Amino acid sequence: MLGLMMNTPLLISSIAEHGAQFHGGREIVSVTADNPLHRYTYRECVGRAKQLANALNGMGAKKGDRIATLAWNDYRHLEAYYGISGAGYVCHTINPRLFPEQLVFIINHAEDRWIFTDVMFVPLLEAIADMIPNVEGFVVMTDNAHMPETTLNNTVCYEELIAKESLDYTWPELDERTASALCYTSGTTGDPKGVLYDHRSTVLHAMAEIAPDTMSLSSYDSVLPVVPLFHVNAWGVPYSAFMAGAKLVLPGPKMGDGETLCNLLDSEDVTLALGVPTVWLALLQYTESAGKRLDKLQRTIVGGAAVPRSMIEAFRDKHGVEVRQAWGMTETSPLGVANSPKAGLPEMTPDEQLDLASKAGRGVYGCELRIVDGEGNELPWDGEAYGPLQVRGLWICSDYYKLAGAGGAHTDDGWFDTGDVATIDPEGYMAITDRTKDVIKSGGEWISSIELENTIMGHPAVAEAAVIGVAHPKWTERPLLIVIKAEGQDVSGDELLAWYEGKVAKWWIPTDVEFVTELPHTATGKIKKIELRKQFADYQLTG
Repeated sequence: MLGLMMNTPLLISSIAEHGAQFHGGREIVSVTADNPLHRYTYRECVGRAKQLANALNGMGAKKGDRIATLAWNDYRHLEAYYGISGAGYVCHTINPRLFPEQLVFIINHAEDRWIFTDVMFVPLLEAIADMIPNVEGFVVMTDNAHMPETTLNNTVCYEELIAKESLDYTWPELDERTASALCYTSGTTGDPKGVLYDHRSTVLHAMAEIAPDTMSLSSYDSVLPVVPLFHVNAWGVPYSAFMAGAKLVLPGPKMGDGETLCNLLDSEDVTLALGVPTVWLALLQYTESAGKRLDKLQRTIVGGAAVPRSMIEAFRDKHGVEVRQAWGMTETSPLGVANSPKAGLPEMTPDEQLDLASKAGRGVYGCELRIVDGEGNELPWDGEAYGPLQVRGLWICSDYYKLAGAGGAHTDDGWFDTGDVATIDPEGYMAITDRTKDVIKSGGEWISSIELENTIMGHPAVAEAAVIGVAHPKWTERPLLIVIKAEGQDVSGDELLAWYEGKVAKWWIPTDVEFVTELPHTATGKIKKIELRKQFADYQLTG
């Protein structure tokens, strides 16, 4: 027997309509090149998204066509999110920080028909235009007064494109499994891999995000997503904010500028901010040097890399801000786990609270977790056993775009192998101990590079750090600590190694320290361990 309930499809357009109808006057503020602080409402955003949908129809776009964006976090990019996906096309967000050859591969592999681009990325596209012959034209996301001169063929001004279109548009009734967005991974070896989201997974993901134990998002919030709109759909914020009716503050090209972020947090009464640790490091350094406090910010969601304990302490003790760590991947939309206290835990000391907050988080409904051994057998959730982390669920990719099972990341019983090594404690809190390829094996025992990095980040003289394994004649591998000194600080290698004493197992303590002026990062801000391993491939340990 089946239930007698309506089977209304879960569509991104329904989120847009809900936001416009119930939170139509809510404000969207964004930093753009042609308008330093643009303001308008949800209702206006959805109206312009409908104009864009009409324009795409007039351009001859067909359902399922990939329409690419190469843009920062601002209101026009947000309109593209809803206008493209809502009309039945696939919004393919491209990371402008990728190398040109990666951009060429991604655009050609996706078979993008049109590219919507910020003005500042026009030269980037001009340099590769001859290598992306299938792109029919380019829409520059600005007004006529700021249109650049360009050698790109068939270039259209965004404001002129939508200005002539009607505000009247009826969103199509799509199958909820219709593809809605496409995002390529950037941290893998080899060619980037495409993750193809659908309307159903996106709506369910947004519903999970607004829950109290994840983002705790409501219409009382003002949200600053510093995570880019081109990176895993800005962690789903464009959808969850509209669903909850939260004010949106979009930082445009100023995402890495501590002063700009601090000013936006204060002037726009931001209560929730989201971003990777490197972004918050810049913000905390600015507040420290400028003598400012983050009085209005209540909580921040930090993901993309492990969060140093010292960062959690700085937000809590200096600014009264709660840090909620989260873990996810492009393949998980990205929400996998979120860290929030749960009922029933014993009263904890401040140090014990920090220990808990330093974990990636606990599972949310919609994403199942398991850790396995080398033979694929499930390991216990005792906080001690660790192994490859696998996930499955309502918004987890079932395959990579156009790879038809050749991606090699899914098990025979349908779980996605994340490439992370993790432990899970009896309360369900998961901690990432390393990436599978980054674990250091010394004398037959595993050493967590992440724990070593997080520990040393608590030293006041350290601005940024990485740990890699280097060859050792006796132990096979030993940890090498690579450090950028904090501005105005001087510290010796011996002092840094002494910092580890009593904090990690003695045999975990790195053998050597190297000081550098910069560390290589991926396009999404993670440290590129693969480049460091190449750089130090011939390194001779002194101990």
